Amino acid sequence: MPFPSPDTRHPLILPDGTPHKGAVFLSAVIDHPRIEVGDYTYAFDADAPEDWAGRLAPYLFPFSPERLVIGRFCQIANGARFITASSNHRYDGISTYPFAIFDGDPSGRPSMPSRFPDTVIGNDVWISDGAAILPGARVGSGVIVGARAVVSGEVPDYAIVAGNPARVVRKRFSDEVIGRLMELAWWDWPIETIVAYEAEICGGDAAALQAVLPKA
Repeated sequence: MPFPSPDTRHPLILPDGTPHKGAVFLSAVIDHPRIEVGDYTYAFDADAPEDWAGRLAPYLFPFSPERLVIGRFCQIANGARFITASSNHRYDGISTYPFAIFDGDPSGRPSMPSRFPDTVIGNDVWISDGAAILPGARVGSGVIVGARAVVSGEVPDYAIVAGNPARVVRKRFSDEVIGRLMELAWWDWPIETIVAYEAEICGGDAAALQAVLPKA
């Protein structure tokens, strides 16, 4: 059976032959001008929404100035949320109240923040149950985000982060191996090659993965 196309809405087929409604390839279900999702990135939710963009990034609106960018082959668990920059209030003054959103055009108003950084997630990132990714976070490729972690700032490639606020628990590989994996960028290979070399991609031997690169 061929690997499902990235435009498949429900790629997970249950033993009885029916699709699992709570598992989706996000590129097939999100049509939002401020969200970019790479192929084969999937999300799971026990209470599958009609509006996946609204569930995952509830404060990102079509008119928002910032973007949410998610790479290829990411895995987003139940309850994970992206709290994007449009959710922010000013907190450098006396009041944090956003008067402007209730009174006409909010642009340039003194009660509104002036900085709206993008939130960027790399490739092959596992975001565990209930994790929150805060405005402007930059999460590298190969990262594992622990359950209920609250992530801000920059997370290096192939780190494991956990806690509130999230901290790097450890690197998954040595810096030398991480550099090699980033050069290999298996997530950019054709899907047929990726599936053919599943054992090497899911194994822990970077040299074995590098050995199949000429065939990719």
